[in-house]
Amino acid sequence: MAYSSEKTQEQRRGFLDPRTKLALVLILALLVMGGLGGNSLKPIKTALSALPFLLLLIEQQWKRFARGIAMLVIGYGLLFAMPYLPGTLNYIALLCGGILTRFVVTIVMGEYLISTTSVSEFISAMERLHMPQAITIPMSVMFRLFPTIGSEWRSIRRAMTMRGIHLGGARAGQVLEYQLVPMMTSTVRIGEELSASALTRGLGAPVRRTNICRIGFRVQDAVLLMGCLFVIAVWILELCGVNLW
Repeated sequence: MAYSSEKTQEQRRGFLDPRTKLALVLILALLVMGGLGGNSLKPIKTALSALPFLLLLIEQQWKRFARGIAMLVIGYGLLFAMPYLPGTLNYIALLCGGILTRFVVTIVMGEYLISTTSVSEFISAMERLHMPQAITIPMSVMFRLFPTIGSEWRSIRRAMTMRGIHLGGARAGQVLEYQLVPMMTSTVRIGEELSASALTRGLGAPVRRTNICRIGFRVQDAVLLMGCLFVIAVWILELCGVNLW
């Protein structure tokens, strides 16, 4: 069949292996978002911050790239304007700017992971890492949950906008009732349906599943994984008092 041919699977294959993406998300969460290493690792953190946007360009994810850049520009703009703002606005700008500049990079990397990795690829990667099903099943459900919730939210918002229920509309006061409440109800239903779907597909079975997707390390994976190991080594040396800069 065409969908299971080796050529078709190679064309569907992403630029990076799912295990490499997971390693990058972890490194960015620890160093950029968590602030591990302090200012001594600032050059490395700057290079890591540019990596998710480069990967989005490679995968031609133009909207996500533009959205991430816009959020970073807003964050740094708030930090730049902070000294010129009076009183309470100063603290608000510092809080919002600090959150955006720290969190956006890791969020963009997580969004790249979810948008470019299929559930089958993720499960195959987790099986090769010998992860228990107690971790694999919830995370595989999560991979379908966020895109489905996003689609549901857009549908609800479009339907309510046609009825004038939106911020700035004639019935803006009903946004909470007619948009957020249905969204919360739909989120619970979607989670239950995806969990049932995962079990129906045999994710909870005691035997190992088979799949037709292709994953594996390539040159770009080796380079980035070596980069992750280098970052960890530099951090360990910094803890031991060895300054490489």
